[in-house]
Parts: sequence; structure tokens; C-alpha cells
Amino acid sequence: MSSKSPAIKFSIFLLVVSTFLLGLSMVLMGGHNAISTVINFYGLDDYITSDLGAQAAGVAFLFCGLFAALGLQQEKWLKTLGVLLIIISLAPLITLISSGRWIGSLGGFPAIGSGQGIIKYFSLLAIGIIFFMPSLSNRTKVWLSAIPMAMVLYWIGGMKFTEIEANGIKRLIETSPFMSWMYDIWDVQMTSNLIGFYDIITASLVLWGIFKRERTLLLIGSVMAMAVFIMTQSFFITLPSGAISNETILGGSGHFLIKDLWYIINVIMIWHYIDLKRA
Repeated sequence: MSSKSPAIKFSIFLLVVSTFLLGLSMVLMGGHNAISTVINFYGLDDYITSDLGAQAAGVAFLFCGLFAALGLQQEKWLKTLGVLLIIISLAPLITLISSGRWIGSLGGFPAIGSGQGIIKYFSLLAIGIIFFMPSLSNRTKVWLSAIPMAMVLYWIGGMKFTEIEANGIKRLIETSPFMSWMYDIWDVQMTSNLIGFYDIITASLVLWGIFKRERTLLLIGSVMAMAVFIMTQSFFITLPSGAISNETILGGSGHFLIKDLWYIINVIMIWHYIDLKRA
């Protein structure tokens, strides 16, 4: 890996932005339900308060931002960054084995509830592994980047076919100048179904394009994926409340949305590490 590559430099820059904003927001926000859930899962509630847990998580993200910034200058810091990203990712990901992450009324797994924000850490985990193990083959790095991206598109895309998810994204869609027109044509459930279908097709094109080394399919799928994650970032501007906070920089919705910057990094890394002339 060469941190001198424009693609890698931009990826690291996105990590600086996302981890610093998350870290500062967590420190300012203090204890909240997401932090308490993790603390309780590990049986640490008798030793660590929610406020202390939020401070610790915030500081950990701030250190990631620091090492990412250092990595922009000197490549040697990227391995340390990778270790931190792996640790920070695994802590919440392991909690997915808890039944509380799944929607019991829909049968539990794979009907994901509070775990929607958690599965995004698979993306950060892949980034951490790539930084920690730069000697991995380019093809391995491509698969590491593609799998968490496809996972979230299949998983949350599949959830779009449920009523609970269709209603859950309603506020995002109806306040977006880029997507609100869909409600003029289709009802809430059909709009959600179409978005879910788009997500599933996108993930399939990316995986099939990589597997079969089909350049056209990969380019189409990866551009479609990039559109999804860039659109998610537009909600920071269009969502009337919940994404940005004057007191804590990011609100609860903002914590969920900003993690899609990690998927933008995944797509960039796919473009960077795969030989598109032969893909």
C-alpha cells in the first residue's frame, strides 16, 4: 500500500473526517442507549457508567482520527491505525449475537433492528485489516472491501421490503429533494421496495463483476453503490433534525449516516486495488 496514492490519501482523509466527528460527538453527547447496550452486553455495567463508556469510545475514535492524520504524512502510522480500527469495530460487532439487536416481531435474525448501525462496522473492520496487513494481495483487498459493502446492501436492502423499514425511512425520503418525488408516484411500501431492489441489484453486480472479472458489471455496480452512499450523506443537509446538532455536532441520526463514509472508502479501495483493464 502506498499512502502517496491519491485514492488512498482521499480514503484516509475520509477516515479523519468521520472518526474525528464521531469522536467529538460521542464525547459531547455523553451516555446514551447505544453505549449502554454495549456495556451491558459485556457485563461491565457495574464498573463503567454510560457516560464513561461514551467518553472512552469518543477518545478511541479521536485517536483513530489522529493516527489517520499522521498516516497522511507518514505511511508507518497506518498499521497502528489499522489495529485501532479493528478493535473499535469488533467491540460493537460482537454484540450482534445478542437477541436485542434483532426484531423479535419479525422473527428475529435476520430482521435487524438496533443492529443496523452496528453492521456498518464490518466496513470499518475491512479497512482496518487492509491498513494493518498491507502485504495482502490486491484481489484479497478488493474482496475485503466488497463483502461488507454487499452485506449492508443485501441486508438493509432486504429489510426495505418490510413495513417497519418502509416507515423507518419515510422521513429521510420525504424531506429529500432527490427522492421525495418517488412518493408522488408510488406509496410508502412500493417506494421502499424499489429502493431495496436497487440495493440488491447493486450488490449483486459488484460481487459478480469481481468474481467473474467482468469490467462493465463491476463499474456499473460500483458506481450504483457510490450513488447510494453519497445520497446517504445528502441527508445531512436535507433532514430537518436529528443529523446535526448545535450541542453535540452530530445527532443520533448523524451517527448512523456518517458511517456510510466508510462504504465510500470501500468503493474507492475496490477501484484502487482491482485491475480494471482485466477485471
